[in-house]
Amino acid sequence: MPRYKLILEYDGGGFVGWQRQPNGPSVQEALETAFPKFCGHAVDVAAAGRTDAGVHATQQVVHFDAPVERPLTAWVRGVNSHLPDGVAVRWAQPVGEEFHARFSARGRRYRYLLLNRPQRPGLWQGRVGWFHLPLDLAAMQDASARLLGEHDFSAFRAAECQAKSPVKTMAHASVRQFGTLYVFDFEASAFLHHMVRNLVGTLVYIGKGTQPAGWLDELLGMRDRKLAAPTFSPDGLYFRGPVYEPHWGLPEGGDDFLDGMLT
Repeated sequence: MPRYKLILEYDGGGFVGWQRQPNGPSVQEALETAFPKFCGHAVDVAAAGRTDAGVHATQQVVHFDAPVERPLTAWVRGVNSHLPDGVAVRWAQPVGEEFHARFSARGRRYRYLLLNRPQRPGLWQGRVGWFHLPLDLAAMQDASARLLGEHDFSAFRAAECQAKSPVKTMAHASVRQFGTLYVFDFEASAFLHHMVRNLVGTLVYIGKGTQPAGWLDELLGMRDRKLAAPTFSPDGLYFRGPVYEPHWGLPEGGDDFLDGMLT
């Protein structure tokens, strides 16, 4: 059977996460329910990353083995016609059998959007995190730079995390400010459960002056989750997709929602 990869975007607010779970609707369930309605066959999909409840995605990559032949445009429009609001296939491409959405990735990217003003969000409710006190951008930038390289990230790992090792390599970590919006970007070889939300919570603690930037170094060294800041809200977290070797290819403009809003 031919293998395809799809790129999805979704609003995580109405789902318990990517993976099928007994306690509510998941994005995986929505996609796998749409396939039989479109092509008449059950299809199993594998994703590049398992996002949590409330977490959004602009470039979730999945692959599947197609039980029938269809034009590429049909795998987009046909599947979309059976998906619920808040989930959409943006792009489809044939790939070789050796491609795996998860295991072929050499990294993953996340972005966190944080609204920093006294008033809670109205228009952007569910799309951004929120913090009401002023933040020190320079202090957060100093701290985020300390995340680069290979570290044991146990201090930012949820208790229920099932990863075999807490050691990950952070290739990019930055904080930028656009008026009242702070943008946190991370790229790593892989991420632990709640790792990005725990990092954002810690950077906010540093930004509001509760701790100095060097606290980040201490937390990495102590490897104790109880010593770091509380887990931040999922509302502002976006999975920006996996990082593949160039020959696997991803479309240009696939992340235009997040990039365009900052220009």
